[in-house]
Amino acid sequence: MAVQITIPNVPEEVRAKLAARAVRQRQSMEEFLLKELERIASRPSNTEWVRELREWKKVHAKPIPTSVILEAKDADKH
Repeated sequence: MAVQITIPNVPEEVRAKLAARAVRQRQSMEEFLLKELERIASRPSNTEWVRELREWKKVHAKPIPTSVILEAKDADKH
């Protein structure tokens, strides 16, 4: 179910910039803002992204075996 959102105290210069962007995209202010809100909501926040990255690294990052490190070290000597 759709809901209505009201944002009080939006500075005039912010409103003007958003209106200009809407015009450039041939959208009403409501259409433009809805698309922007959908875009924001579809992406993780920075905090969520960092948390997901850390979890991914725990699952996918594998330590380099000591034997591989020693082989690379020995290869550098030649």
